[in-house]
Amino acid sequence: MELKQVIVVRQDLKLPAGKLAAQVAHASIGAIHKANQEKQKQWMKQGMKKVVLKVDSLEDLKAVQEKAKKAKLPQDLITDAGHTFLEPGTVTCLGVGPDEVKKIDSVTGKLKML
Repeated sequence: MELKQVIVVRQDLKLPAGKLAAQVAHASIGAIHKANQEKQKQWMKQGMKKVVLKVDSLEDLKAVQEKAKKAKLPQDLITDAGHTFLEPGTVTCLGVGPDEVKKIDSVTGKLKML
């Protein structure tokens, strides 16, 4: 069974590259900690496939989160601490998975790559 992880990022925030990279890393780590241990191990053995996708707004991001919850996928919504670029509590991105590719694609498959 092939596994992957997806990180979905808000484009409306227009994050600088370094801030974007940090938020994506937070989402990846947060979501993996919510996956079951067997899938964590399998995903690591398979090379930790991940894809970064984009949405236009907070509303779009929350819609993806709801779909992920309904599909019972591990997910983690990231809010910024507000130490640098953003106001405290700003929602930046969502980590989904690792889980089965087909299951994740059923939730995020229509989104465009960053």
